[in-house]
Amino acid sequence: MNPVLGWALAAAAAGVAWLSYGWQGAVFAVTLIAFWLLLQFNRALRVMKNAAGAPVGHIDSAVMLNAKLKPGMTMLQLVTLTKSLGRRVGDSPERWAWSDPGGSVVTVVVRDGKLQSWTLGRGDEPA
Repeated sequence: MNPVLGWALAAAAAGVAWLSYGWQGAVFAVTLIAFWLLLQFNRALRVMKNAAGAPVGHIDSAVMLNAKLKPGMTMLQLVTLTKSLGRRVGDSPERWAWSDPGGSVVTVVVRDGKLQSWTLGRGDEPA
């Protein structure tokens, strides 16, 4: 969700709660908003904790990752999917890579925090 839209909806909910129930409604709306923010923060921490136990830039199967990628995914969704932090391979544009034991590499291009494109580089095939 677009953050501007999310905050606009939260402000609208707080305004409706204020108009309907007075200060008690506003307090309830702010409590719900704070709870939602805590849930999002907890989710991000859980993803990072899971990724911290894995080697940087390594995944089980680059081909499976390639099949699951979609344009517009956030970096948090990528880390959730790979269960590993990516290896940074470029700054402009921002590029991250994950490789599997067979030598295949998935390189993703991230712009404005969203996945824009990706490539799958196959490892050397055994003769």
